[in-house]
Amino acid sequence: MSLGYAHDTVLRDEAVAALSICPSGIYLDATFGRGGHSRAVLAALGADGRLFATDQDLQAVAVGEALATEDARFAIHHAAFSAAASWLTALNLAGRIDGALFDLGVSSPQIDQAARGFSFQQDGPLDMRMNQAVGETAAEWLARADEAEIADVLYRLGEEKFSRRIARLIVQTRAERPLLRTADLARLIAEASPRIDPRKHPATRSFQAIRLHINRELDEITRALQQMLDLLAVGGRLVVISFHSLEDRIVKNFMRDHSTPARDFFGQPTGVVRLKRVGSAIRASAEEVARNPRSRSAIMRVAEKLA
Repeated sequence: MSLGYAHDTVLRDEAVAALSICPSGIYLDATFGRGGHSRAVLAALGADGRLFATDQDLQAVAVGEALATEDARFAIHHAAFSAAASWLTALNLAGRIDGALFDLGVSSPQIDQAARGFSFQQDGPLDMRMNQAVGETAAEWLARADEAEIADVLYRLGEEKFSRRIARLIVQTRAERPLLRTADLARLIAEASPRIDPRKHPATRSFQAIRLHINRELDEITRALQQMLDLLAVGGRLVVISFHSLEDRIVKNFMRDHSTPARDFFGQPTGVVRLKRVGSAIRASAEEVARNPRSRSAIMRVAEKLA
């Protein structure tokens, strides 16, 4: 079931190889999307293997449910990935997951559907929610947040240097008319930006920041990664694909902190090392970038759980 939207899975073969799949193992695809990674994992599993997936996007879940009717080894849950510990523990799978894969950020089908409101390149409602069933839309947040909060989000999550100018114009504009469409917001941001980078649309950073804020994405990543320490089996692999520096910084620091022993004042190691970093960061090949330009910023990191 494709729902008519193409999706070129980023680092598919590299991610499956990094999971070091055991044919009878139990695996988690924490970001199902359109199932590209899941199908590749299933192809590597034997008859006794199991793959569980989760996604908070209703369209992704619909695709996953169709896959589950085709393959009894697969099951999907409609939830944010930070909720994985709850339902996997209920299934008595805590400490038994042989590999977990995270493909962070927004997917191509989400970006390409104007009605989802993720893209500044086509006009649509200012929604931006990963889970369309719950939560505040981007339009609702922009209508109520004060100027300081908007500026803080744009600067902190988008590293937008004109954050204050943009926030001020948003507040001035909404006093006259509501901001309800992506095209309106994109034009406003361009108007508020005194210098335009010809290589990047002026709304790029602000749209990223608002999306991250609406979906609490960085908090989700932090909570989900921490849960993996207890969900993974000894020897289980954690594979994470990030698409921008804020995501990757969280992943890199998490893997570093849990693979390097803390030391006391005298330099003696304290605490327990729970992960081993596997190899160096992996990026998409030149061939993949040529085929799928959105893979250009992808970076994959791998760690293995220790006893």
